[in-house]
Amino acid sequence: MITPEALISAENAFHIEAECLEELKARFSAESFSDALRLLLSAERIGASGCGHSGIACRHFAHLMRCIELSASFIPPSEAVHGGMGLLKPGDAMLLVSRGGKTAELLPIAEICRKKSIKIITVTENLDSELARGSDAVLRLYVNRETDKYNAQGTTSFLATCAIFDALQSALIELKGYKSEAFALIHPGGAVGERLNSRSKET
Repeated sequence: MITPEALISAENAFHIEAECLEELKARFSAESFSDALRLLLSAERIGASGCGHSGIACRHFAHLMRCIELSASFIPPSEAVHGGMGLLKPGDAMLLVSRGGKTAELLPIAEICRKKSIKIITVTENLDSELARGSDAVLRLYVNRETDKYNAQGTTSFLATCAIFDALQSALIELKGYKSEAFALIHPGGAVGERLNSRSKET
């Protein structure tokens, strides 16, 4: 039986996440975003890494970058410290996501980046964390609470992280002068590909 409490909980999830995005927007820092954008634009290759839901969000980030023809890859933390960081060279960029800035698996990756002169972009709530202090650019994450009643599942935090990534891609599209025709070429599949390619044929 579907209880009223369950439906109230479902509706509350929308309120929690909507509030989070409003607060995240209020904390937007043009300076921090500009720092991150410069690093992404100047990098020949971009890596991204995180654990759990943060890692899943990093996969989304890498895909967003590839969709605007930037060379980006998700590097699992376990692989990064077992040779995976060989993908990146001096001047490249590595994006790390850790809500608390203390994720143990990411600290060795940051150390590798510093030794290889790879620029570090960190997304975190904890601006005073070791990870943030050792980064070249820090994007501030904000999470009011997770949507479940135990405040334990990575729900709102996942949404907020992805919102930051979506904002980065939106800015990069402007800075690169990226055109829908270019995206149509690499995205012929699905309804989006059909719409974009039919539009290009009309013109």
